[in-house]
Amino acid sequence: QVQLVESGGGLVQPGGSLRLSCAASIATFSSYAMSWYRQAPGKARELVERISSAGGSTNYAESGKGRFTISRDNANHTVYLQMNNLKSEDTGVYYCNALKTAWAGRFEYWGQGTQVTVSS
Repeated sequence: QVQLVESGGGLVQPGGSLRLSCAASIATFSSYAMSWYRQAPGKARELVERISSAGGSTNYAESGKGRFTISRDNANHTVYLQMNNLKSEDTGVYYCNALKTAWAGRFEYWGQGTQVTVSS
């Protein structure tokens, strides 16, 4: 049973920082691209940051550019999202995603989400 468990969310003031973690119970974790998505109230889920299976490259949405950093620890099956200089528009539920496409098919998993609220 694959599980992705996010943690690290909470209430933070504008300009503050948070570090989200996602622990994945995937035996072949290192073969998955890992991503963080965000869903703001009343809006569709959007990609925030993605890191490749080897961690050698990252892609990011404009909203987090220069403020968010994704990283992964393959030995501990964990992916992180460091968020700095948080803004009110960063408020939302943050979801961890694992994705692998291979000859055997497409494998994708989601976590349950962690709430981030940026407010004074």
